[in-house]
Amino acid sequence: MTMDTKNGSARTTGRGIGLAAVRGLALALVSLPGAVLCFCLSLVSIALIPIGVGIVTTPYVLTGVRAFANSRRVLAAEWGGVRIPPAYRPLPKDANPWARTFGMLRDPATWRDLRWLPVDMTAGFVTALLPAVLLLYPLEGFALAIGLWRVFPDGYWYGFMPVTGQASAFGAAALGLVLLFLAHFLTPRLLGVHFRLTRAVLGSDQGELAERVRVLTETRRDAVDTSAAELRRIERDLHDGAQARLVAVGMDLGTIEALLDKDPARAKELIAQARKSSVEALTELRELVRGIHPPVLAERGLGDAVRALALRLPVATEVSVDLPGRAEAPVESAAYFAVSEVLTNAVKHSGADRIWVDLHRADGMLRATVTDNGKGGAVIGAGSGLAGVERRLGTFDGVLAVSSPVGGPTMVTMEIPCA
Repeated sequence: MTMDTKNGSARTTGRGIGLAAVRGLALALVSLPGAVLCFCLSLVSIALIPIGVGIVTTPYVLTGVRAFANSRRVLAAEWGGVRIPPAYRPLPKDANPWARTFGMLRDPATWRDLRWLPVDMTAGFVTALLPAVLLLYPLEGFALAIGLWRVFPDGYWYGFMPVTGQASAFGAAALGLVLLFLAHFLTPRLLGVHFRLTRAVLGSDQGELAERVRVLTETRRDAVDTSAAELRRIERDLHDGAQARLVAVGMDLGTIEALLDKDPARAKELIAQARKSSVEALTELRELVRGIHPPVLAERGLGDAVRALALRLPVATEVSVDLPGRAEAPVESAAYFAVSEVLTNAVKHSGADRIWVDLHRADGMLRATVTDNGKGGAVIGAGSGLAGVERRLGTFDGVLAVSSPVGGPTMVTMEIPCA
């Protein structure tokens, strides 16, 4: 039993080292061209503002930079356990290109993104690549020891060692063993260094308290506006739907009372009509209640409510749930409607034929991830359904991160603090 446990632990450690190296290599291959492209496009677009061209292009370029930065936030949370909350200032929905351009340029978060790009293409590239190098470079030393040094008649440098014969090739193999030993301890940590470096540059440079006050002030205003809009919607739905039908039922009953003795046949028709109207009014009231707080959410919790939601979608949807216990009712409600809005956007706009939903809770955070294999290109911006989701989560001090390159896939990650 002890031997099996040790073997299992060794396999797990080996998988962890290999996974960190693969992830680091993937980050390095993506971060360098992505950061260079975003940085060059940003410089050119901002430089063209004085002649008017940049007024049109800069909002789109900076939106792309934000999407690139948000994708790194998602990976930092998923792969490194490092949370980097976005702190972008909201833009008016009806803002013209001039207001959008200078609104984004006045946002300190925009300049943090632009400062992060050169860091990501240099130090970020190195710290992402090192885990793979530490794991793969020792293989070269072993290859030299088994005879590869013979291919280089003029000698070959492995690290700081010149390899000119079999003895020095064995020295290269010994150096490879040392590097492999170091990789065992350093590979996962180096990937964490990459994400902590990202947080140091990309994270907010304001005082934590001042930033929290600003965010809470904005989200409180959004919550008040959202609540007022929701009340108006409920009043409108009641007035135009169930209330009108109930008034019609009352009028029908009055007519039935007058016709009951004079025209029983007509009275029976009106009774059937009143019954149908009452059933329709009851159905509308149930739909209205479901829109306010779905009964399945109150009775069975967030996991089953999202599963029920997925069953009604026209796209094949897989739901994975790992939620020990239940969160507070307001948190569950916010998470449910946020997931519902993201799923609605995916069905309507992504062109996906498959969607995956993952719900789990860890470290005091309720995390929901919605992934689809659609065409991508989703952004958080004015007029976007994701902007409403961000406002809803902001009321609970939650965060929203979107990774949606053109061509897909799209991954939307939502986090809400919960007990």
